Amino acid sequence: MKNRTGKTKSGHPLDLGPDETGQARRIRSTTVICVRRGAAVVMAADGQVTLGATVMKHSAKKIRRLYNDKILAGFAGSTADAFSLFARFESKLEQYGGNLGRSAVELAKDWRTDKLLRQLQALLIVADGKQMFLLSGDGDVIEPDSVGEGATAGTIATIGSGGSYALAAATALMANTALSAREIVEKSMKIAAEICIYSNESVTIEELKAE
Repeated sequence: MKNRTGKTKSGHPLDLGPDETGQARRIRSTTVICVRRGAAVVMAADGQVTLGATVMKHSAKKIRRLYNDKILAGFAGSTADAFSLFARFESKLEQYGGNLGRSAVELAKDWRTDKLLRQLQALLIVADGKQMFLLSGDGDVIEPDSVGEGATAGTIATIGSGGSYALAAATALMANTALSAREIVEKSMKIAAEICIYSNESVTIEELKAE
């Protein structure tokens, strides 16, 4: 993955950065995936909410449609923090006329520099019909690389504790099958839920069609 400056991001894509002990803070307790293939953009998230070793909820909704349903946003991390970021991101979209790239960059700037926003612990995936970005509180705005070649090529982004499993499954399916974006998402989420103990098979799926 590359950020908006063209540089490859260092560190693990699920890390938030060091805590007070110097250890990387790892997002857990969810799987979120976004896949673009052809004219479709599909985002999915599981519904499990985990507190320590206890499952608190099975059917949480971790995806929202923003800006007149033209943009999808999914989160991994604290629910309250994510909703605060969604609200701030939607205001950026209104300010910049729905320009996803500009809004993502401006949110990342605020998230990194604002004293209160810096305390919010979450990762976001945002996407419209043409672009897809992963945002973090370290100021990262990462646009995933394309997977595959030619007309069947696509783009994949994942976050959460099951994100690596979903990414591996989706990459293999993208490169070796002609499945639709929705089919890739459904199969990848099922695989991730079978492996990651912090994810379940109660999946929310949202889809956009490229304009």
